[in-house]
Amino acid sequence: FSSFRFDIYRKVPKDLTQPTYTGAIISVCCCLFILFLFLSELTGFIATEIVNELYVDDPDKDSGGKIEVNLNISLPNLHCELVGLDIQDEMGRHEVGHIDNSMKIPLNNGDGCRFEGHFSINKVPGNFHVSTHSATAQPQNPDMTHVIHKLSFGDKLQVHNVHGAFNALEGADKLGSNPLASHDYILKIVPTVYEDMSGKQRYSYQYTVANKEYVAYSHTGRIIPAIWFRYDLSPITVKYTERRQPLYRFITSICAIIGGTFTVAGILDSCIFTASEAWKKIQLGKMQ
Repeated sequence: FSSFRFDIYRKVPKDLTQPTYTGAIISVCCCLFILFLFLSELTGFIATEIVNELYVDDPDKDSGGKIEVNLNISLPNLHCELVGLDIQDEMGRHEVGHIDNSMKIPLNNGDGCRFEGHFSINKVPGNFHVSTHSATAQPQNPDMTHVIHKLSFGDKLQVHNVHGAFNALEGADKLGSNPLASHDYILKIVPTVYEDMSGKQRYSYQYTVANKEYVAYSHTGRIIPAIWFRYDLSPITVKYTERRQPLYRFITSICAIIGGTFTVAGILDSCIFTASEAWKKIQLGKMQ
């Protein structure tokens, strides 16, 4: 009994092997091909991929039922002292002239205004709107033409691989609309979770938007125009998870590349060698 009997990789003595030019060419091409596939797999192993899934849940349960909002809007034909932010929702909140964490920047020598606000809303249907409702004296013909620079909800996600509608109203230009018209933006907010490689989660919100503009009237006359953002939340949560290919899968792929390439190259070399030997015998007249 000898342990050598278990050797399934039997060795062939060098004096019994025959090198050929064809085999050398195939060997070089085989090595180059293996190197190319190895580098491709290595690049895929190092890079991360983003996997997304959908489920029904409230992901940010520690937020106290609040959503942070960032609004940046310019009204080039309305004085800053007339501009205000009102917030109301189905939980009974009704706030006129919200001023916390907000800033008004005069435009066009004081004839216009840029409003920047950071505030929170409840996770129930409601609206917030920019209007002149909080002004001490109402203007006769307020001009609500505007440009929206930013409207976002929750944490800011700066991830290149994730393309979503986190700031869908960016660049919305209504400067050419009727100055006396109200503007309604109907928002459907979708909770979004991003989990990085370390397991840290960030909570943001995407949204879809539809809009209309109109001049409203009541039995007392024309209603003061405003810029309305009416929102509702979707029960569906989108989750993006950052992942990397497992090491065992990378090793399996490398083994498959090397083994498969050498096997195919060996079959190809064997066929060429057998065909060339047969051709030589035909030329020598040894084969009929």
